[in-house]
Amino acid sequence: MIEHRRFLVGLAYRMLGSVAEAEDVVQDAYLRTRDVAPDAIENPRAYLARVVTNLCLDRLKSARARREEYVGTWLPEPVVEDPAAPLAEDLSVALLMVLERLSPLERAAFLLHDIFDMDYADVAKTLERSEAACRQLASRAREHVREARPQVAPPDAHADQIVTAFVTAATTGDVAQLASLLAEDAILYTDGGGKLRAALNPIQGRDKIARFFDGVRGKNPPPTNVTPARINGLPGFVFSVNGAPETIAFEIVDDKIVRIYGVRNPDKLQHLTRA
Repeated sequence: MIEHRRFLVGLAYRMLGSVAEAEDVVQDAYLRTRDVAPDAIENPRAYLARVVTNLCLDRLKSARARREEYVGTWLPEPVVEDPAAPLAEDLSVALLMVLERLSPLERAAFLLHDIFDMDYADVAKTLERSEAACRQLASRAREHVREARPQVAPPDAHADQIVTAFVTAATTGDVAQLASLLAEDAILYTDGGGKLRAALNPIQGRDKIARFFDGVRGKNPPPTNVTPARINGLPGFVFSVNGAPETIAFEIVDDKIVRIYGVRNPDKLQHLTRA
């Protein structure tokens, strides 16, 4: 179990969009399988993936109802990169938001086959569907992902300079500089979960986003403890407002910010306060 933990937590996080729930599911899987004789399992990785996937599918049945009642934009719990953490790669927010719109079975088939390279025979065993049905599920999911997932360049030093300039402009009220760093069709997503104030719908357009940040600056105290970080593989910052942690991450294409993801919901940031 230990040698597969990174893989299992990564699978559960992508299924659920929650670090805490992913860790709970993997722990539950361990408890359910600890009395199974090792020689009774032909392929431990596939067997454990089956257990974790089914536990996630069970959770998604109740999660779907909760998500339908969710206040404002839903974003996944942010994963802040840490060399010692089990989750630090291939976790783009854009991908997770697309996965959230898929059916649970489509999500599982796509992740198991396309992300974790499981063959369709094992996917079929895991989902208790035929191989043909699993191919269709993964194909539909793949099409949605291809349509919605932007081609984002890997973060580099220049990207860090861009996001630092953006945060400086946002905190000083330099609206013109703010706008100059944004793509014309940039989109801002903010997730307060009904717990803290946030835009209920995504804000699209360079000028609207610049005005939004200027308005926020006038209504809130300046952020403190601003720390650069890689968040779900993207350049961003962890910071505090009134003592509570928040995160902001940026997608950059052709030296322009195209997507901004801000998480304020305290329920999604508890793992950061425990770190």
